[in-house]
Amino acid sequence: MKFFLALALTALLAYVFYRRWLKSSRRRFLDQFELPAGVMERMLRKRPELSREQQALVQQGLQQYFRICVAAGGRFVSMPSQVVDELWHEFILFTRLYQRFCERALGRYLHHTPAEAMPAPDTATQGIRRAWHLACREEGINPKAPERLPLLFALDAQLGIAGGFVYALNCHDAAASSSGAFCASDIGGGCGGSSDGSSDGGDGGSSCGSGCGGGGD
Repeated sequence: MKFFLALALTALLAYVFYRRWLKSSRRRFLDQFELPAGVMERMLRKRPELSREQQALVQQGLQQYFRICVAAGGRFVSMPSQVVDELWHEFILFTRLYQRFCERALGRYLHHTPAEAMPAPDTATQGIRRAWHLACREEGINPKAPERLPLLFALDAQLGIAGGFVYALNCHDAAASSSGAFCASDIGGGCGGSSDGSSDGGDGGSSCGSGCGGGGD
């Protein structure tokens, strides 16, 4: 009996260490991954105004999105940035490269789901809360009392993206309210979620706009 218990414990520990190694390996791959040149070339046909420095920021934003999708463990993650979403679209069009990337980086194919095809009315809302918590955790930001926005939530405003998603830190700022900015602190403080980005499904008033899609199984 003791032998089987020891064997089961050994197998469990081996599985835990393997999962940690796998997650770390995927993180290293994502950190080192560079998009094929053709992806950004296609992106620049739509956004010719992007400078080289801005292009690099958008690529970093896409890398961050993929990293938080890994951290989400298959749960749906909404896309907080219009410009990063556009770059993701262009990458998906390189079908074979994208499929190989997904297998190596996530262990599964990451589908892009538009807002209109969400399985439930609150899927996007839960997904944006998850994106907020995981992006904040990655950058060491307190999601309930943020002093700055994580990259994915800051990019569209920072780059002046037409039709982009804009987030404000202070929900009660009159200027933010009049500009139509989404309230970042509502996302972090009103959902009752845990530190891993899970959610209780409450309303909370957070949003990412009617065009906000995202990725998941």
